[in-house]
Amino acid sequence: MKSLMSLWTVMANDLAITCCTSATSDVNTVQRRVEDEGLSFLTITLPSLGKSIQNWLDQGKVGIHPSFNRGRGSLPVFLRGFFTRVFDHDTGLLLDEPDVDAIFALRQLTLSFAKISLPCSDARLKKAMSDYVECEQEVRRSDAQLTGSDFSEFERISDLLFRDTFTQMDRDVYYGNLLPKHGPGATADKLTSNGKYQMGLWTIRLEKYFPSHKYLIPNHRFTRDLGKVTFLEPESEIPVRVISVPKTLKTPRIIAIEPACMQYTQQALLRCFLEAFDRDELLKKLIGFDDQAPNQRLARSGSIDGQVATLDLSEASDRVSNQLVRRMTRKWPHLHEAIDSCRSRRADVPGVGVIRLAKYASMGSALCFPMEAMVFTTLIFLGIQKELNRPLTRKDIDSLSRKVRVYGDDLIVPSRYVRTIVQTLEHFGARVGLDKSFWTGRFRESCGKEYFNGRDVSITRVRQVLPSTIADVTEVISTVSLRNQLAEAGCFENTVEWLDNRLRKVLKHFPEVGPDSSVLGRVTPNPFGDRWHPGPYPTSSGIFITGQSTE
Repeated sequence: MKSLMSLWTVMANDLAITCCTSATSDVNTVQRRVEDEGLSFLTITLPSLGKSIQNWLDQGKVGIHPSFNRGRGSLPVFLRGFFTRVFDHDTGLLLDEPDVDAIFALRQLTLSFAKISLPCSDARLKKAMSDYVECEQEVRRSDAQLTGSDFSEFERISDLLFRDTFTQMDRDVYYGNLLPKHGPGATADKLTSNGKYQMGLWTIRLEKYFPSHKYLIPNHRFTRDLGKVTFLEPESEIPVRVISVPKTLKTPRIIAIEPACMQYTQQALLRCFLEAFDRDELLKKLIGFDDQAPNQRLARSGSIDGQVATLDLSEASDRVSNQLVRRMTRKWPHLHEAIDSCRSRRADVPGVGVIRLAKYASMGSALCFPMEAMVFTTLIFLGIQKELNRPLTRKDIDSLSRKVRVYGDDLIVPSRYVRTIVQTLEHFGARVGLDKSFWTGRFRESCGKEYFNGRDVSITRVRQVLPSTIADVTEVISTVSLRNQLAEAGCFENTVEWLDNRLRKVLKHFPEVGPDSSVLGRVTPNPFGDRWHPGPYPTSSGIFITGQSTE
């Protein structure tokens, strides 16, 4: 804890120099509160202030935060030297020309420890599991409130968007053009990596579109091996295993580990989907699966002209109803049944037991990410259609494609329709995180990048505690990465030096390396200065190499 406190202190002093202010009082405040409240002050209390600051930037005025006093004036006493460069001291209103460096400093000093990988308390883990079950009940309640008209409108927009993709997928399923693979993760039946290739469990539901004689054995000469396979009836299927993984000290991330047979067949449909998706030029403008840059570019432009809003969804995958997925695909019977057959219907929740699922799937299913993206994209355009009060056409969708972008639970939407879109998302069971959604001011956030009026104010996060010995492998790698990111930011000279000194005590060798080097070291743009010759340069053996020193 002392090392993290020291890291915060040196960062605060570096940023104070950049912003021409002093952080002495702020350092004293943090030291005192960490002593009283422990590490949670850095990882929970400060991040809550950071989220409030983002909202204040969006709303254009400082509000009240319960954990930090205002004192005289409208600004918090804590970090006041930075606040006064962004907001008016007396009124709390956003300045006409706020100091962007101070905005970055406020975010860095409040949010940098928010996602450090530390285990939550047992009470928080128990609450997270309870929330998972409660979320499941909310999905059921949301389904019950939807009308036939809601489903019909949802289905119509979905058809406009995905008709060609689903038609191609339906054809591939019908003709058996599916190529499965095993994922890298764990399985609910706890098979080893090699053990996945000798699966002894299959389900009756899979047999129609994923027959065991095609998916479990390499060719007909291994047919006798099918005699060792146990075929499970629906009520006997292995449920997904719900577990927690570190996210923040405040709350863990809840994921579900799929049985091997489900994971294997889900990967086949995922491959099929991506191939069909790649053929549709319009969908590629709207949805991203492996490139976050389009979202980030739109977020930046939105921070300048205000034409697009950035929305963030809470518990996104856990709130996608299976009923919506079924309505989305029901006109393509082969695809519809194949998707349903490789969906796990039950979950084993620690401390609760086995429950039946109303959601489509939790994180852990290979199809979770594409299905949630398609559902959210459909709901965005359904919201726009309600605002326009007329049926959308494919041409309308194409005209809006430069202002709509979906990457998982990070959504970019036109600001003029944002309120109706939010209402539509929540009507269909999604939950918009209003503390991380922006459309009013000049702040935007999407896919790990944050912008204020076109300026990048993205921060560098501390992901692990600092290492004490070389045996702390994960911590060493993370801290070296932290050091290099702070060096690249350009305003943390003393912090980088402090981290260098600490890492030298842990690492025997900590050399300067180039940006593309695989060696663990201090990244510099040109570690050999002007002495480095680009080559090619012949050695005495006659072999040409590049990057040979001229000395």
